[in-house]
Amino acid sequence: MVGLNGVGGGGAGVRVPGMWRLADEMNPPGIGCRGMEAEYVRRFHLHEPTENQCSSAVFKHIKAPVHLVWSLVRRFDQPQNYKPFVSRCIVQGGVGIGSLREVNIKSGLPATTSFERLEHLDDQEHILSIKIVGGDHRLKNYSSIVTAHPETIDGRPGTLVIESFVVDVPDGNTKDETCYFVEALIKCNLKSLADISERLAVQDHTEPIDG
Repeated sequence: MVGLNGVGGGGAGVRVPGMWRLADEMNPPGIGCRGMEAEYVRRFHLHEPTENQCSSAVFKHIKAPVHLVWSLVRRFDQPQNYKPFVSRCIVQGGVGIGSLREVNIKSGLPATTSFERLEHLDDQEHILSIKIVGGDHRLKNYSSIVTAHPETIDGRPGTLVIESFVVDVPDGNTKDETCYFVEALIKCNLKSLADISERLAVQDHTEPIDG
């Protein structure tokens, strides 16, 4: 993974003509994303990156029902419930569109604090959108959209989670380096989300889908 300071190792992602960059953990590298996933991106993940920005989407297939996964994702006030790099979150006032949160980052990353605003929260369509508005990091003009979509995995209720973002490319870095760095952080978050959701699903005794 190449970090935003230009130091690191490799990353994964594929180019899709006419879109931007896509990375899917269940699809082999180089084949792009499946049609339904691309359609979700077109419908819900609308970013318009400028010349000095990069944009990407990461997919994660989770063996847990969408209501369970969404119960973790939607908590703007508690990202630490599944994001391993978050140590604490403080929300100013109640949670609603325009709410601000101060996110404290655990040691080991080149940042300690991020200030973020809730842009959109839709419990019917399962959409969460945030924008970073400050902090001691290099993710300038960062916006992200997370969506959760029901699917069937091995005959049981599952969830496809898509997280997309747009961000400025820092001076001294390329678009690929910037995307690789952010994708790696998102993949860590989504792996943790999957691990926690799947444990909860086992406790919930999810029944197989008939037929």
